[in-house]
Amino acid sequence: MKNAIGREIPNELLVDGKEVFQGAYARQDYEYTKAAPRVKANVHNDESKLVSLEEAIKKTGLKDGMCVSFHHHFRNGDYTLPTVMKAIHNLGIKDLYICASSLGRAAKDIVPMIEDGTVTGISTSGVRDELGEAISRGKLKHPAMIRTHGGRVRAIESGEVHIDVAFIGAPTADELGNASGKGGNSECGVLSYADVDAKYADHVVVLTDTIVPVPNKSASIEAVDVDYVVEVDAVGDPSKIASGAIRLTDDPRELAIAEQAAEVIVNTEYFKDGFSFQTGAGGPSLAVTRFMKPHMDAKDIKMGFALGGITEPMVDLLKEGYIRTILDTQDFDIPSVESVHNTPNHVEISASQYANPFNKGAYVNYLDYVILGALEVDTDFNVNVVQGSDGLIQGAPGGHPDTAAGAKVTIIVTPLIRSRIPSVTDHLTSVTTPGETVDVVVTDYGVAVNPRRQDLIDQLQAAGMKLKTIEELRDTAYNIVGKPAPIEFDDEVVAMIEYRDGTIIDTIRKLKD
Repeated sequence: MKNAIGREIPNELLVDGKEVFQGAYARQDYEYTKAAPRVKANVHNDESKLVSLEEAIKKTGLKDGMCVSFHHHFRNGDYTLPTVMKAIHNLGIKDLYICASSLGRAAKDIVPMIEDGTVTGISTSGVRDELGEAISRGKLKHPAMIRTHGGRVRAIESGEVHIDVAFIGAPTADELGNASGKGGNSECGVLSYADVDAKYADHVVVLTDTIVPVPNKSASIEAVDVDYVVEVDAVGDPSKIASGAIRLTDDPRELAIAEQAAEVIVNTEYFKDGFSFQTGAGGPSLAVTRFMKPHMDAKDIKMGFALGGITEPMVDLLKEGYIRTILDTQDFDIPSVESVHNTPNHVEISASQYANPFNKGAYVNYLDYVILGALEVDTDFNVNVVQGSDGLIQGAPGGHPDTAAGAKVTIIVTPLIRSRIPSVTDHLTSVTTPGETVDVVVTDYGVAVNPRRQDLIDQLQAAGMKLKTIEELRDTAYNIVGKPAPIEFDDEVVAMIEYRDGTIIDTIRKLKD
């Protein structure tokens, strides 16, 4: 069956109420009843929650075929997932479904567990490195489900995904289970993605390397949701929170792209006192923040709130008085980790507050501007951020589709050519974000505005900006490096890309050997 953007979705995947993507706003005013976890009452404290990891796994009743969950606030420095999965593997438990907020390099240890049947299903936002290749090669028994950050929360809160046991790595926790991203030896800042796991999982196990006195006063996860606390040697390595994609660029090309994106922002009607803003984690996206400051000075305005994954440039603007509030769901570097609990008006919010499309008003819906990256953009402004030019799954929707749908102005920043591969093309390897939610594409060869946004075209041209069509950008790329040859895939579907509302926007097929 073809969906609203013309992608073919096999009928056999449309089971258990799954539907094809019908448009970014097709499920406006959708109503549902929230799911509820199974809770075992503790009316009298007759035993300690502090147990060993093996004891915790056994006490939760984890068995074959169940769902376990993890968060990724430690990113490449995460020790919790590999530690827990090794213990589960040693107990001989198989056929598990992992529901993670994202999976990166730290998840490579589960590749052998996919091969031996310990892990047979995965739901995640990010899939990278060895795990991404394993899924791309068809090693996972069931197709992986690639969800947005908001879509993951929606799936859990609606009951589409039921978590049997949530394992939450926390820098600090007390013996009752009050857990925080602050303090200890492995500080990661916030635990926003684990909030929904703690509230909706049947059993919750907190792992920490630092037990603090009761109460842990800056708790992100509350003891009332926690069954067991496990003290381990280390839950993560904060020095590896900042990955290669999260960097402050000094590349002249990327800086030029960022400066053009800032010009787009300041010449549109929403650039006024109290505007809201989010940027992605790539070099050009982050660099846009640098160019905002002089324009804000010139107009004597402040940013109302900055949102999402936070980096040092945002923290600096907050401390200098250019931003009134930072709403934080993830810290991408050490300065942000250090700031969130210590800087006034730098506050932690949950992933549901951030981006869940099925609540009564996630913050993404109130964004004026979002700056996002792309691996590919097509001439309909659809965007791919999941599959690389070689067809391997090596990316993450994250909050990309969530923020694109919510923001008044969605700006994609990307080099026109990356490693001799066109970034603007006729046909995407796969679609992550629909073009109806993308407004502007900024490259080092020019700026294109979605024809849907004649208002933006008028405003930017009135400011003297020279615009190109998306087709002109494609043609320029093809003239320089040629039209890319299609990648060869088998028929087997190895992953589904879910839009934030739960519909299927695309599928990913197994790479041919």
